[in-house]
Amino acid sequence: MKNTKFLLLIACVAMGFSTSAQIQKGNLLVGGNIANLNLGLNDPKIFSVDLTPKIAWFVRDNVALGGYAEFGLETAKSSSTSTSYGVGALGRYYAGPEGEILRHGRFFAEATAGFGGVNVSGADDTNGLNLSVGPGFAYFITQNIGLEVLAKYNGLVGLGSTNYQSNINLSFGFQIYLPGRSTAKKVENDFK
Repeated sequence: MKNTKFLLLIACVAMGFSTSAQIQKGNLLVGGNIANLNLGLNDPKIFSVDLTPKIAWFVRDNVALGGYAEFGLETAKSSSTSTSYGVGALGRYYAGPEGEILRHGRFFAEATAGFGGVNVSGADDTNGLNLSVGPGFAYFITQNIGLEVLAKYNGLVGLGSTNYQSNINLSFGFQIYLPGRSTAKKVENDFK
């Protein structure tokens, strides 16, 4: 009986969110972004991908703080291989309801700061402070799942044969917004 009540509670929480409920205090964001995906079929055969898993806790409505990890690889037949990596803190601010241009979407800004590097075999490398900032848009395909697009300026300052590297990156993401305890308790109390 307890399992049935628990499953009912989870189902109601999942169905009962509005666009603002995903981004309220106490909830958790878990997901990641993918960028620079390329699989070359002709010569030179190029493969590249950048993956960035993320986790963040909503410390206030519309404000999430958390962390990220980053891994990127670019390789081509008979050419050098480039590896990028990073780990650090991230912050997100979601625009209020006035920022909705679609019924289930929100604009947001994301900033990150951490340690990272770009190493190219037989060429330039940079390792040090990795900073990025940029706007994004999240569209909620369900009450708890968001698809997003994010354009960010990335800067890497540090040591190595190149002291500074930067780029502008367009990535696509998949995020799951999990309800916090306070949200689950509110729903549970509604069913008592």
